Amino acid sequence: MHKPLAFIKHEFLEVLPPTIFFFVAFNIIWLTSALMLQQYGVDAWALTKATVGALIVGKVVLIADKLPFINRFPEKPLIYNVGWKTAIYVAAALLFRYVELLVEFMGPQGGFLGANAHIWSEIVWPRFWATHIWLVVLFLAYCTLRELVRVVGRDRVIHMFFGDPKTLSPSLPSDGP
Repeated sequence: MHKPLAFIKHEFLEVLPPTIFFFVAFNIIWLTSALMLQQYGVDAWALTKATVGALIVGKVVLIADKLPFINRFPEKPLIYNVGWKTAIYVAAALLFRYVELLVEFMGPQGGFLGANAHIWSEIVWPRFWATHIWLVVLFLAYCTLRELVRVVGRDRVIHMFFGDPKTLSPSLPSDGP
């Protein structure tokens, strides 16, 4: 019984950082959308959408991290892994969202072909592209921070943000005297 609990704890701790990051980010996006659309009487359900979106993206990141080719450039400059992982996560999120919509519409639309036709005929392209531009930017920020933590070290990053700056070792340049 100890091994399944350890596995569940490990998976939970793995999915927690991306879920929190995207929960905050999606709340900001949907809050600004709700504020902009309020004059048109559109109810945006900001918190619910942000929570579901963050859980989905957290799971997508967790699944994508299990792919054998995800950490393809560990010895190259960080931009390689950041760009690669951003592309993988964005592609995985797009695929996941598409499959989710297919499953949702398969019953009402009479199967795969009907669901697919419905998705393509009803999609609001400006909203689709705006959402995915945000996704690319958010995944880029997330991957950049994650790769920095991987290289610098979790404890050092925590100390850099929350510790006494005078106790940082001189191995990294500082802005101070």
